[in-house]
Amino acid sequence: MMIVMLASNPGVASAHATLESSIPEANTQMDASPAAIVLNFNEAIEAKLGSVEVLDSKSNPVTNNKPVVSNGSQTLKLDLPKLKEGLYTVSYQIISVDGHPVSGSYIFVVGNPPEGIDASAFNPHKELGHEGHTVSTQLTTNQFIIYAVRTVYYASLLFSAGIMFWSLLSRGRIDALAAVLRKYELLAMRSLMISALLYVFVHAREIMSGYAGNEYGRLFFSTSVGRDWIVLLVLAILGFLAIRMGKAVKAVWAVIILGLESWSGHAVVYKPEAATVSLDFIHLAASSIWVGGFVLLLALWISDRKEAGRFAVQFSRAALISLAALVISGVAMTLLFLPSLNYLFYTAWGTLLLVKTGLVLLVFVFGGLLHLRVRRGDMPTLSLLRVDGLLMALIIIVAALFTYISPLPVNEPVAYHKMGEDMHLSLRITPNKPGVNKFVVKVWLPDKVGAPKSVILRLRSDDRKELGPIDIPLKTFEDTEITTFDGYVKEAYTAEGPYVPFAGRWTAEIRVMTKNDDEKVERYPFRNY
Repeated sequence: MMIVMLASNPGVASAHATLESSIPEANTQMDASPAAIVLNFNEAIEAKLGSVEVLDSKSNPVTNNKPVVSNGSQTLKLDLPKLKEGLYTVSYQIISVDGHPVSGSYIFVVGNPPEGIDASAFNPHKELGHEGHTVSTQLTTNQFIIYAVRTVYYASLLFSAGIMFWSLLSRGRIDALAAVLRKYELLAMRSLMISALLYVFVHAREIMSGYAGNEYGRLFFSTSVGRDWIVLLVLAILGFLAIRMGKAVKAVWAVIILGLESWSGHAVVYKPEAATVSLDFIHLAASSIWVGGFVLLLALWISDRKEAGRFAVQFSRAALISLAALVISGVAMTLLFLPSLNYLFYTAWGTLLLVKTGLVLLVFVFGGLLHLRVRRGDMPTLSLLRVDGLLMALIIIVAALFTYISPLPVNEPVAYHKMGEDMHLSLRITPNKPGVNKFVVKVWLPDKVGAPKSVILRLRSDDRKELGPIDIPLKTFEDTEITTFDGYVKEAYTAEGPYVPFAGRWTAEIRVMTKNDDEKVERYPFRNY
């Protein structure tokens, strides 16, 4: 039973900021220098800490200008001086509002420099993006440290807040309970102080990777993430004073520190913000009451079985209320975060949640046995307490992983290229999301065949096969990218508009008609979320 508070905890899942579009686009060649670099992200980023650099072919920065944030903190703009012909690299390092570092780089070309037309310097196939990307699934040492520290931190947070709540919730005269509370309040504050320091140190180190040491001041004093960390450490210190105060002060301290976690956590990324943050707070508060109560029950069971039996009656009633709050808030957050429950099957986040669902079934079994024993007036057995404690530890570990995994899959731009003797073909769809997208189709035909007579781009929904195809109104444009192939003539087409009306699985169909009325058809499946 006790694990449901974490098993249904989507409130700690995160959505990471990703680059949706840029000006200039990646791997493009421009006739003249762009006036600025513009990077558009899918969610707000920290305005005071982040960098955008443009490097020339000798890896020297071309400007000392600082990037400017606009569009609700979702756009970074860096004004540029007039650039000469050459190859340039755009490199960015930013922090999303939920505290995750995001970085990347890409190239663009101005004019027609020697390195721009030298085949040994450029690989057109790679520039078109058809080589693909590899992602390592191996857990690195750094990731292991982050997950371990997050696990200890969340366990300490729930434990310390729960102990404070139970100082107020405990009823009647249970001398043994008062003694256990005094002992475990100090232990809880110590564990929170140490884990909070580790938590801040590890994450600050991760975020500031690649930044100069003097930038740490900006992280802590100029960003909401850093300021929240300072408040967390101050609250951890004040906790030592709170345990010497009355019950009401202790409960207020618990409310404040859980409120800080809810406000600075990943729930703040989702809309409506007031609802997600409130639900996350309810989830954390109910979780802390259960965790703190279970630790107290276990401590009393070890030291005084009779007093443990008395406390078990109080704990059982509080557990039922906490369970109801956990289930309701967990389901509500899941529905707010995910457009459809089918998204549970799209990501590792969904897989973990399904695994936790299995653990929840075990929790109901063992928690039900505990509850029945308490109602009969019997003491919980040590084996049942051990199983319940083990399940709690496993779920806290999984919850720590959730805080670093997005519940929503990341939409990746479509970058498809196919080589063939009778035709080369390229398709780009950016940013590849429901709504407005930019479409680019390029066709290379042998010189003897000549430019295509017509090119048609259609989208077919693989989820709603009964729907007719959507024709994209392509127009020719002058392509300046370095994508020429000897012995082939190129024609480029583009369109922009809301031609992807809803998320799902799609197939792009490109129909190329040659001047001899020979039709070549290429299909490419893709999906977005």
